[in-house]
Amino acid sequence: MVPEDQEESQPLLGPSGGSVPRGRRVFLAAFAAALGPFSFGFALGYSSPAIPSLQRDAPPAPRLDDDAASWFGAIVTLGAAAGGVLGGWLLDRAGRKLSLLLCTMPFVVGFAVITAAQDVWMLLGGRLLTGLACGIASLVAPVYISEIAYPAVRGLLGSCVQLMVVTGILLAYVAGSILEWRWLAVLGCVPPSLMLLLMCCMPETPRFLLTQHKRQEAMAALQFLWGSEQDWEEPPTRDEHQGFQLAQLRQPGVYKPFIIGISLMAFQQLSGINAVMFYAETIFEKAKFKNSSLASIIMSIIQVLFTATAALVMDRAGRRLLLTLSGVIMVFSTSAFGAYFKLTQGGPNNSSHVDLFMPISTQPVDPSAGLAWLAVGSMCFFIAGFALGWGPIPWLLMSEIFPLHVKGVATGICVLTNWLMAFLVTKEFSYLMEVLRPYGAFWLTSTFCIFSVLFAVFCVPETKGKTLEQITAHFEGR
Repeated sequence: MVPEDQEESQPLLGPSGGSVPRGRRVFLAAFAAALGPFSFGFALGYSSPAIPSLQRDAPPAPRLDDDAASWFGAIVTLGAAAGGVLGGWLLDRAGRKLSLLLCTMPFVVGFAVITAAQDVWMLLGGRLLTGLACGIASLVAPVYISEIAYPAVRGLLGSCVQLMVVTGILLAYVAGSILEWRWLAVLGCVPPSLMLLLMCCMPETPRFLLTQHKRQEAMAALQFLWGSEQDWEEPPTRDEHQGFQLAQLRQPGVYKPFIIGISLMAFQQLSGINAVMFYAETIFEKAKFKNSSLASIIMSIIQVLFTATAALVMDRAGRRLLLTLSGVIMVFSTSAFGAYFKLTQGGPNNSSHVDLFMPISTQPVDPSAGLAWLAVGSMCFFIAGFALGWGPIPWLLMSEIFPLHVKGVATGICVLTNWLMAFLVTKEFSYLMEVLRPYGAFWLTSTFCIFSVLFAVFCVPETKGKTLEQITAHFEGR
């Protein structure tokens, strides 16, 4: 065991006497950083209400055909994949705070381009820019929050990343039911602008400042965030500028979290969540649900509520238990939704319209009417299950499991994996529904959910209550 490994296993910022910080500004700093995920949630949700409006527009306004609409929904994930790579580079070069400040620019510029769009190419260009910002924010925000939080609240604050994402999606759905697509894009400029203002007042993470040998600034940041800098140890740290080398992949402390991080991101997207969110209204229309726009909003409200629930219990229940429970719920819900499509594929006589607000006594007597509720219920359970575990926890674990000297590269690769998988699933999901039929597509996602449960049970370590350095020591077998 080399001395530098011993040094990194010690807490960079840990209480020498077991005291627990009581500073409240750490919550404000976490909120400021989480406005980045809120913005990328809004960008993800933007396509669902905007696409139907853009498909109805007549010249000279830009108009999307089916192929362009598919690209409009999916291209944001390509930009996000590039943003993940750029964010990984910025994370270690520019620092956590500056990276968050920089990601506000493509958010604002991208939505501004969409607002001023005169043709399809401007629409796609704006979406690509917002996607670039999504990739950076999805990587840097979890890392920033995990490094400023103390162990007792790291699960709560880390889960707020996904909570802000789904809240942003909900805002896009609700506002999209009221605003025309250009004004909806104007609204998208507000959260990143607020983030820019708040983050200017927040400090860099103490851990990053210590790796830059800026002890005085690190202690000042600690004082700001936690309320005290006394009784906290500052052990020597390894040189963080040595860079990532492929030879390091032979080290258990590197390759084990690499495998876990990449697998978590892949399984998160293979559950079909982004396809469901991008094509929420289309899916409910195929389910013959009358008010598909209202159904999408209800689905987003469920996601917000259950993500908030996950955040509240994260530091008590633990990561692995919630991942397993979440996966089991998704297995049954996707199987049931596939069964709905299988049972209703016969033809027009199987119409199963349901109006949420029509009195029960006025509903037509139709033996297949209850099947629409099977579709709605299955989707609601799927969203609730995803929000309990596989929504927030992969991002939280990504920010926890990597040692500092590979965090930039490792998290960049994880985010790249996530967004490339999101692109493939989003772009090809409609094709899968044609080839495999809708029921086959959802049964396929159910199979992937089964594998995700097995992976969570046998491969994912529990990190609740541990410092980041203790987690690193676990992977290194110390």
